[in-house]
Amino acid sequence: MAQFSSLNRLIFQRLRTPIQRRLVSTSKKNNDTIAANECITKTSDKLQEKNWISYGYEYENKVDDRRAMHSVMFAGITLCMVVVGFVWSYAPDYNLRDWAVREAFLELRRREAAGLPLVDPNFIPPENILLPSDEELGDTEIII
Repeated sequence: MAQFSSLNRLIFQRLRTPIQRRLVSTSKKNNDTIAANECITKTSDKLQEKNWISYGYEYENKVDDRRAMHSVMFAGITLCMVVVGFVWSYAPDYNLRDWAVREAFLELRRREAAGLPLVDPNFIPPENILLPSDEELGDTEIII
């Protein structure tokens, strides 16, 4: 552990000296005068207006382009995603899946209370089922 800390100290001492150096420029600055500052602010406003990138809604006016972009994003994200998601989440059950599950549990409870089997083996009475005779079946393989 002591070797690790001494190695750590050695590496950081070598890296610390180049990082801690400060570069100071002693050359004369060209924008120290008032006229130069005014000129820079005027040209920067023109450059900002000239170099803006349109979102594709309005190519001539920056403010209208931003307003159109914000309106479309609000409508697209808030109205489409949130409102449609809310309506879809709370829409009624058109396939009646919840109703079928409730009815199944009610039927199971009724059959348990009556002492009947949960699933009746004779759901359809055997008298109502018409099966083919052995002569009609012939050599047909029957898989049960």
